[in-house]
Amino acid sequence: MKRIPLTAWIGLAIIAVNLAALVFGPLLAPYGEEDILGGPFDPATALNWLGMDQNGRDMLSRILYGAQMSIGVSLAASLISFSIGLPLGFFAALRGGWVDTVLSRLVDTIMCVPVLISALVVLQALGSSLPVLILTIAILDSTRVFRLARILGQGINVMEYAEAARLRGEGSWWLIRKEILPNAAAPLIAEFGMRFCFTFLFVAGLSFLGLGIQPPYADWGGMVKDNQQGILYGLYAPLYPAAAIALLTIGVNLVVDWLLAGRSRPQGEAR
Repeated sequence: MKRIPLTAWIGLAIIAVNLAALVFGPLLAPYGEEDILGGPFDPATALNWLGMDQNGRDMLSRILYGAQMSIGVSLAASLISFSIGLPLGFFAALRGGWVDTVLSRLVDTIMCVPVLISALVVLQALGSSLPVLILTIAILDSTRVFRLARILGQGINVMEYAEAARLRGEGSWWLIRKEILPNAAAPLIAEFGMRFCFTFLFVAGLSFLGLGIQPPYADWGGMVKDNQQGILYGLYAPLYPAAAIALLTIGVNLVVDWLLAGRSRPQGEAR
């Protein structure tokens, strides 16, 4: 605990606050998600700490409700992408040959098209419902996870303990669960943090373009879009959800930087 730097503590605190908003947001919100309480862009008061949005709804309540959508959708997409990319990447590294070639060429084909263009095409064709949005982002992001898992798997697969397990007659899935995954955990945890940041910003960008999380659900990217005209009048309404997006991204990156620094520290220094 004493070796954790101040920046990592700040990042952990930011993540903890956002997780609390994710789990308890509706309970902490002073008003309902769609309650009209005043006029458009009314200033902050003792009862409405962040003022009103473009429709006269409480900004603080909308941000707390929006945490469930913005963070929840991004977290679900990241978990699904790792559930797809990790086993396929490890399996390709272990089997090699035509299995590795087919999976790698398929991933390269998907990655040839920019992620934003692929997502826009799919969402325009199938709609922006939450299941479609989550699965689309997860499948597109799983290609990046596949490539990392394949590289890590190839490096661990040639180690002596992996060779000994194969000589004992252990199968591919046993090797993945007992040898490769535990030894690749540190870089994968750091990669999960970075992938969550990319997904989180991507969801916010899609919502800003009108193809992400749809009304009546509140989400931070959509709130920036809905309140963007307030900037013309010197109002802060669009800055609050934008600050929430930036703060969580910074917090996750601070923790990821600490994890990566700890992994790259020489063994003697770590002791």
